[in-house]
Amino acid sequence: MTTLPDDRPRPGRLQALAQALPAQNGSGAAAGDLTNPELSKLKRWLMGRVSATFDAHTGLANDAATRREVEARLGEALASTRLALPETLRAALLKDVLNEFFGFGPIEPLLEDGEITEIMVNGPHRVYIERGGKVQLTAVHFDDDDHVRRIIDRIILPLGRRIDYDTPLVDARLPDGSRVNAVVAPVAIDGPSITIRKFSRRRLTVDDLIAFGSLTPPLAEFLKACIVAHLNVVVSGGTGSGKTTLLNVLSGFIPADERIVTIEDAAELQLHQEHVVRLEAKKPNLEGRYEVSIRDLVKNSLRMRPERIIVGECRGGEALDMLQAMNTGHDGSLTTLHANSPRDAISRMETMSLMAGLDFPLKVIREQIASAIELIVQQARLRDGSRRVTQVTEVAGMEGDTVVLQDIFKFAEDGLDADGRVVGQLRATGLRPIFTPKLETAGFRLPPEIFSTGLPTRDPRRR
Repeated sequence: MTTLPDDRPRPGRLQALAQALPAQNGSGAAAGDLTNPELSKLKRWLMGRVSATFDAHTGLANDAATRREVEARLGEALASTRLALPETLRAALLKDVLNEFFGFGPIEPLLEDGEITEIMVNGPHRVYIERGGKVQLTAVHFDDDDHVRRIIDRIILPLGRRIDYDTPLVDARLPDGSRVNAVVAPVAIDGPSITIRKFSRRRLTVDDLIAFGSLTPPLAEFLKACIVAHLNVVVSGGTGSGKTTLLNVLSGFIPADERIVTIEDAAELQLHQEHVVRLEAKKPNLEGRYEVSIRDLVKNSLRMRPERIIVGECRGGEALDMLQAMNTGHDGSLTTLHANSPRDAISRMETMSLMAGLDFPLKVIREQIASAIELIVQQARLRDGSRRVTQVTEVAGMEGDTVVLQDIFKFAEDGLDADGRVVGQLRATGLRPIFTPKLETAGFRLPPEIFSTGLPTRDPRRR
């Protein structure tokens, strides 16, 4: 065998690794999961060898022709080592190197895995995923902090965003719409962090949520009536509880002939209607100027003749603008916010409205909320990792200085089954909503059984 240069991995140690791998990874594990130093050294050498054959100034175009050319040169470089690697390892190694050139490095296989819903990079050597509602540590790793930074830059540079010592936080999205948050030093103490909320490749429908146990058929029928009848709806819930997924499903009930304006910090809503205008906030430039905030977009949307305004998430002063829009003829608007209960959602809206900087008395803001919001749908992630609607609450007006709420549906937990899954029922409280005449005007005469306490809606997963 030809002697390899000093910068190449030693064949003896690599061959020993190669011979051991088929027994341990018969399914052909991704090379990114293999942490042996000799394999990492070979990968870096291959990348350097191929990179040197391309113009460093023009970079690599991400197209089919360039990818085929890189694959060919990678094959030639690997053949020059004369290492007899198992085919599964060779294929995984080449795929891993291609991911470094054209994808998102070690996390590319995780992004391709349809069962993974979230990816959390806590520094270069700790990568977690969420699968089936459960968080687990993976064997995936990066070389070092700089490797993580390169992947962050690859994500954000096409979007015109930046991350550095002075601006160590950034929100972005992947080409498929997945939501990304990245944090670097000096804020991130233990290395750069990346959190990716993956974008579902298939737009979930109401039938999917019913199958998952998130909704029940009677509740789905009720929510459809509320959306079509132009009620103003807030989806409330904690982080990772499925608010955006539910908002997507609810927006699917909007008639196709209505003009919809969506407003998001990072676009991720998947509306199937044709008459949709999608707006996305813009971060400030290097001088801190020319920012376009969610609040700016909400104000501007009022001049765009919207029949529906959908704000992906209210986080600040835009809540007051949203309330005013709902109170001035833009019925049927939808938004989400972070809160642990419908009552907390009211408090959050009060706080966010005060962030608008206008000197309104608290009672005036509460009156705005009571007259604008008609329904709060509470979404929760339960202890078994499942995501369900746990309360559907009507905003019934004001009583003195207090916003009056009444539950229409409420989830009652019955315990855990033999598999550790939460078992429970979403029960009607027996109260018919005050806005029932509005539903009937829109053509929905819901059967009384939907609101009857004698017929609780059954959990489809319960045996």
